[in-house]
Amino acid sequence: MKGMIFAAGLGSRLKPWTDNHPKALAMVNGKSLLQRNVAYLQQHGITEVIVNVHHFAKQIIDAVNENKGWGSSITISDETEEVLETGGGLQKAGWYFNGTEQFVVMNADILTDMNLTDMIARHNRQNALATLAVSNRETSRYFLFDEQNVLSGWRNVKTGEEKIVRSAAALTQKAFSGIHVIDTSLLEMISQQGKFSMVDVYLDLAKNHIISSYDHTGCKLIDVGKPESIEKAAILFP
Repeated sequence: MKGMIFAAGLGSRLKPWTDNHPKALAMVNGKSLLQRNVAYLQQHGITEVIVNVHHFAKQIIDAVNENKGWGSSITISDETEEVLETGGGLQKAGWYFNGTEQFVVMNADILTDMNLTDMIARHNRQNALATLAVSNRETSRYFLFDEQNVLSGWRNVKTGEEKIVRSAAALTQKAFSGIHVIDTSLLEMISQQGKFSMVDVYLDLAKNHIISSYDHTGCKLIDVGKPESIEKAAILFP
């Protein structure tokens, strides 16, 4: 199985570090977020990874080359001309997954001890088009799932905006953790072009396909998006 790490973001919340560096190279106990997530994927048998780059792209490319991919085979997807967001970034890198049945995608700024191997096994049992890692935690935007843990909508609790794409007797909101297991067939179903979010892709496809959830509530998880989260991450991930 192959993987993708989203590392092209501007990291505006992580200033001042990101004034001169990409967010993916922010350090937690002497190891960059990118290195830690390459190692995380290795722990679950994934050693072939594509990484998209935009903000201070050369720094990431140099780090990968100097460290020989930290033991993995790493390919770069160059978005230096324009950052394409998660959906556009995956679409641009889609060629990398030719010949594979499924793959894992994760954000570079997420650190977790979630059992990815178990998530992949759950994905296979559910015969889903994609499986999204979620947990019960507070955030501003949620995916909405029905009683069978099938994606049915999206909600922004700050603005009140809500999109329901599949009817259900009851909906449960879950916070997305930035980790996906995706069947490669999904790539051909993406109708959007250019710069777009995977959230839009999933909401479109959920109308007629099974987009499932994997609840890992109780596992360690931190979004290393702000300077203060670096300190918290250092405690959680020594």
